[in-house]
Amino acid sequence: MKWLMVAPLLATCAARQGAEEHAKSRTITVGDVERTFWLHVPEKVTKKKAVPLLFCFHGGQGSGEAMTGGSGFGALSDKEGFIAVFPEGVGKSWNDGRGEPAIESQKKNIDDVAFVMAMIEALSKEYRIDPKRIYATGISNGGFLCHRLAAERSETFAAIAPVAAGMGIPIGSTFEPKEPVSVVLMNGTDDPLVPYKGGRMGVKDRGEIIGVDEIVKKWVAKNGCEKGGAETLPDADPKDGCRIERTVYPGGKNGTEVVLYKVEGGGHTWPGGSQYLPERIIGKVCKDIVSPKVIWEFFVKHPKP
Repeated sequence: MKWLMVAPLLATCAARQGAEEHAKSRTITVGDVERTFWLHVPEKVTKKKAVPLLFCFHGGQGSGEAMTGGSGFGALSDKEGFIAVFPEGVGKSWNDGRGEPAIESQKKNIDDVAFVMAMIEALSKEYRIDPKRIYATGISNGGFLCHRLAAERSETFAAIAPVAAGMGIPIGSTFEPKEPVSVVLMNGTDDPLVPYKGGRMGVKDRGEIIGVDEIVKKWVAKNGCEKGGAETLPDADPKDGCRIERTVYPGGKNGTEVVLYKVEGGGHTWPGGSQYLPERIIGKVCKDIVSPKVIWEFFVKHPKP
């Protein structure tokens, strides 16, 4: 059971293998805390043209360094020409607003929102960051943080993509974004750690959360989106034991959308990613889509107006 407590919110690539060689470690002091992040800047980036900025947050007990290669967004940034940032959480965790003392960053009340805003400010002085194209994605604990960032700094983020993540009840109870934000969610119905229907987390002392369908309703209502239309995606890998139902809620304010990838039979995993822990621990990996590609395509379509 001890290693199960570590496994829960790794959510991707605990191993360092494949980490991008071009990502560089940087530090920044926020308040009185020195924070670390990994920065991947494609060679094609110059100050002549404004570029998008993407944050990719690791899961609990994961690391930013591992995410540089393991998430797929490092290589994708070279291809697509955006700057990718892979921050490190305090105690390998994020203060996503659940208020759980068993999670180090939450016990210490670390201001991760301030950390992210400080990185944006620092990088905007160094590079020509397009303020209309700032995005965030992450898995598990990192995905929870995406919801918090978009709820509390909606004027900054154009779109977010939480994967295998929920929303803490404290964030949901004060949910009042100032501006609409496009959201794409990817959640497995058989996630043993972050229950699709909400309630207590699948690991002790990780809190109670709002269900995925309720999260979708919150964003659809705040964005002013239209009624959703669902479709089942092609079964690209019949052996993976999963199917994906995609529901698109279009027509939101400022061109926003909410899109849910409901992974029927999927676990606590990146769609298209690796089986980073045994299926009995994290559930199945769906191979019907490649999540970094899908997420980036969604981001490209949804800048700030």
